[in-house]
Amino acid sequence: MKKTVVAVLMLAGAALLEAGVLFAQAQGSAQASGTDKDIQLLRQDVRSQKKQIVAANMQLTDAEAEKFWPVYDKYTADVKKLGDTRVALIKQYAQNYDSLTDAQANDLMQKWGALEESVAQLRLKYVPIFEKVVSAKKTALFFQIDRRLSLIIDLQMASAIPLVQP
Repeated sequence: MKKTVVAVLMLAGAALLEAGVLFAQAQGSAQASGTDKDIQLLRQDVRSQKKQIVAANMQLTDAEAEKFWPVYDKYTADVKKLGDTRVALIKQYAQNYDSLTDAQANDLMQKWGALEESVAQLRLKYVPIFEKVVSAKKTALFFQIDRRLSLIIDLQMASAIPLVQP
């Protein structure tokens, strides 16, 4: 259990660093030490840590693991595509932060809402796919873990991205 807690804390720290670097980079800040490659490496590290946390908590048999991990990898690739959209939206927000108009704010809200819907739809799409390779209880456990880790990442990112100024 201690390993999992440490991994979650590392994951949260990496997400916070990613959000801060991404926002600073997109704003063209002198503090922005990151490049797109740095962001890519941070995101890769977060994905690796998520996989370790899932592995530590799923208690898969060898037979289950053989079937589960390819589905997990496909799911993660699909999640990454949505993450690319999230990065683009954060960059768009950061680039316009100081001069954000009502129209731009509305556009970003619409795109962010659509992104959240896409994430929910992706999870629902994968429920029966995971249930073909592990039990419904283990599928539920996986999605609980996945959702909790996503919430941690979202919270860390939200804390690093400033609120819209009225």
